[in-house]
Amino acid sequence: MNKHKSLLEIHSAVLFFGLAGLFGKWLSISPLTIVFWRVFFASVALALFLWFSKQNFKILPARNYILLAMLGFILSVHWICFFKSIQVSTVAVGLLSFSTYPVFTTFFEPLFFKEKIIKINIFFSVLCISGVFLIMPRFDLNNSTYIGVLWGLLSSFTFAVLTILNRKLTRNYSSLIIVFYQDSFAMLFLLPFILIMHPLVNTNDMLLLAILGVLCTAGAHTLFIEGMKQIKAQTASIIHSLEPVYGIVFAFLFLQEMPSPRTILGGIIILFGQALMIFKVSKLKGED
Repeated sequence: MNKHKSLLEIHSAVLFFGLAGLFGKWLSISPLTIVFWRVFFASVALALFLWFSKQNFKILPARNYILLAMLGFILSVHWICFFKSIQVSTVAVGLLSFSTYPVFTTFFEPLFFKEKIIKINIFFSVLCISGVFLIMPRFDLNNSTYIGVLWGLLSSFTFAVLTILNRKLTRNYSSLIIVFYQDSFAMLFLLPFILIMHPLVNTNDMLLLAILGVLCTAGAHTLFIEGMKQIKAQTASIIHSLEPVYGIVFAFLFLQEMPSPRTILGGIIILFGQALMIFKVSKLKGED
């Protein structure tokens, strides 16, 4: 029963992650403003959860606060690029181009941790990149899909860096504590820009931002981490790779966005390559 509950928690988390992309269309404010309020509400929600669950907020050694601050900066850049991709193109383009992050991880992780590169993943990476090229109708800076893919790839790149650097921290601290500090530092990094820009946010937008921060960020991370207690990493990773699928379905239902045949085919190729990479890495780590 616990395993079924954990599977439900992980699927629910991924559903909320996929839903987050739609806020890029529902909100007419800038990506920077969206991200600031997202991490603000997420930080408050996570702080309350950690406080009531009596978890220790302290990070030792103290020098790791510097690493967390850097990760907060990278997180803010990642989400700004992500929402920019969706705003200039479509939810499908933004989510699918972002989902190529395992390609960057394949090549960067061995450099960071002095590990051997998994050779077969080079082939899977080429497969993913071919899917990206298929999504783009042409190399044209005046084409919204092309620009959306570029922003999505930058979002993918920064997320890969974030994932790799997080490996150092997850060995010593709970994932929720790491997420809380990353969101908090991202908020502090963006605060000066918000104070200078003074963006106007109406009541309806603020409500959407609260849902994005509390449900699709803090709530989704909490559910995912809780589910991981009973579910193996390989299973969780494969379910997480469904995020673009859920997001595209939501975009169709709520925004009437129908991906083009090229985008659908490119997305299938990207997700297939991503799933193969996850499966291969998990097997090498001895996960069933």
